[in-house]
Amino acid sequence: MRYDRPGCGLSDAYDGPRTMELEMATIAAVTEAVGADRFDLLGWSLGAAAAVQWAAERPDSVSRLVLYGGWPAGESIGDADSRRHVLGLLATHWGLGSDLLTELFAPDADAGTRRTLATYQCAASSSGTAVALLELAYALDVRPLLGQVRAPTLVLHRRGDRAAPLAGGLALADAIPGAEVVELEGRSHLPAIGDAQAVVDEVRRFLGLPTLRRAVPTGLTERQTEIAALVAEGLTNRQIAERLGISERSAESHLERIRLRLGFSSRSQVAAWYVARTR
Repeated sequence: MRYDRPGCGLSDAYDGPRTMELEMATIAAVTEAVGADRFDLLGWSLGAAAAVQWAAERPDSVSRLVLYGGWPAGESIGDADSRRHVLGLLATHWGLGSDLLTELFAPDADAGTRRTLATYQCAASSSGTAVALLELAYALDVRPLLGQVRAPTLVLHRRGDRAAPLAGGLALADAIPGAEVVELEGRSHLPAIGDAQAVVDEVRRFLGLPTLRRAVPTGLTERQTEIAALVAEGLTNRQIAERLGISERSAESHLERIRLRLGFSSRSQVAAWYVARTR
């Protein structure tokens, strides 16, 4: 069960203050709406601190806790000057600000995916909301609560995370009683970018869920299948665009969505998959 914060994505507009109290109220509203009294809780990025506070204040509601890419105190994210400059850019030029955040959040993504993510951020949030949430991320401090967490806890963090340094994840694991920590390879803060399968595998292992069967994926759209066929022919993105009468950027974006859907990291894997599927 996932949700959009107030003022983000498909949620209603919200102009009030961004506080950890609002984060707690949002989780409470979601759990009440779905009738969840006790559950496993996964929080990543700013959500990791929110999950910690919820688990510490409502221990009877959390069976197991998973934290990814988190930190206990926002003061550990860069220095004061860099934080001020980032906030200033987001406030004065949301377009450039979203580009900057994308470079921090998803350095392992290709150019097409980064452009899509930047556009998505601008569509999903206003500049003011982005600034307010980042200010909360920089200001939060859940260190006094870490020792109160009683749920079995898994802390996941990528070693090269450019947005949230590894030290933040290690600090969470060190202070939460009995927490398990797993360091993952990669630089991207977004769990779905880079080796997403490693994140999924560790979470499912910790929660006692069976390993997902990695069957040959299907379910591409007609256009995606068409592009996969052209990739298998050895065409470049430009050649694909010319063949289909679309822009090169569109061809690149289609290919990235194909790779994400199939769980592949290169166009050669897409080509091999298509050939094997059509034999």
